[in-house]
Amino acid sequence: MKSSYIKKYYLVYILCSLFLFNGCEMKEPIKTYFLFVGTYTDSDSEGIYKYTFDSATGKVTDKVLAASLDNPSFLKISPDMKTLYAVQETDNYDSSGGAVTTFKIENGLLREINTNGTGGAHPCHIGISEDGRLLAVSNYTGGNFSIFNLGSNGGLLSNPQIVDHKVLDTTKTSHVHSVQFTKDGLFVADLGLDAIKRYTQEEKQFFPTEQASIGLPEKAGPRHFAFDKEEKFLYVINELNSTVTVFERNAQGKYNELSTQSTLDPDFMGDSYCADIHLSRDGKFLYGSNRGENTIVIFKVDKASGRLSVVGRESVQGNWPRNFAFDPTDNFLLVANQKSNNISVFKRNTEEGTLNYLHEINLPSPVCLEFMD
Repeated sequence: MKSSYIKKYYLVYILCSLFLFNGCEMKEPIKTYFLFVGTYTDSDSEGIYKYTFDSATGKVTDKVLAASLDNPSFLKISPDMKTLYAVQETDNYDSSGGAVTTFKIENGLLREINTNGTGGAHPCHIGISEDGRLLAVSNYTGGNFSIFNLGSNGGLLSNPQIVDHKVLDTTKTSHVHSVQFTKDGLFVADLGLDAIKRYTQEEKQFFPTEQASIGLPEKAGPRHFAFDKEEKFLYVINELNSTVTVFERNAQGKYNELSTQSTLDPDFMGDSYCADIHLSRDGKFLYGSNRGENTIVIFKVDKASGRLSVVGRESVQGNWPRNFAFDPTDNFLLVANQKSNNISVFKRNTEEGTLNYLHEINLPSPVCLEFMD
């Protein structure tokens, strides 16, 4: 009798186990991330918006006005994910021009810490050092950039170093567009001077390096740039002639031009201007945005040589794509379409690099997309 009972018990146990593992299989929890969007506020936008992004479906929900701010056209989150910085792309914050504002991120909400003038008009880009102690901001119309020390709370300290590019060339008009800290120091794209300028830190100040300037062709208009993980290759997207130029680092640490390719379809006949550029996290694909052709161009990267081959172009399903961003899983790509007032969401094929359009959300004048990982 006892033996029969034990057999029945184990049979029930086995059946329940099979049912649990097959019929009621536990699912992975859905991973969501905060998405912050910077905008221009000269129409219906009021500042910085926050959304919730679902990394399983690509859905963007829960729109909230995170902060009212004048033209927060570029956003950057600190490496420790505790602080968000936003430019105020204006020329009238103070007597020098625009400003940058610091926010503490608390449960997805933004609490302002402080605001400082940037020392130049129309700031448009921010770079933060890997250790989170320095912040650089480019002033497009001002033709200069400023470097702030950051306090323990992430706030901007006073008296930034201001580096003026207007004195470098009296025949061209400087337009400092983007800044990025690297293991070597600081790289700065000057669209007006057709060059990437290089700086290194000495005794708490930044000075030009031995290779002080990496030249681009006349009227190329370097706007943004990206490095591979080893910083062996530098990829520069040029706004005015719609190209991507690849530079290779030599043994002495200098970057030399390797190749230049158009971002546009050979049959495209209209005006178009490049905007943003990003490498996929695995370094296999490079993407760039075309304003006018209104596409994302996709290149396959030969990781050994750095050379690019065109995979194709995908319509952004909107007008005038500015910045775009991968979600933290690298499986989705989102595009901010400024003139059509929408953000397009694409599923990314990580093996082929191609993009599949999913849906869009409406938002006035979106410019910058920043995920909180």
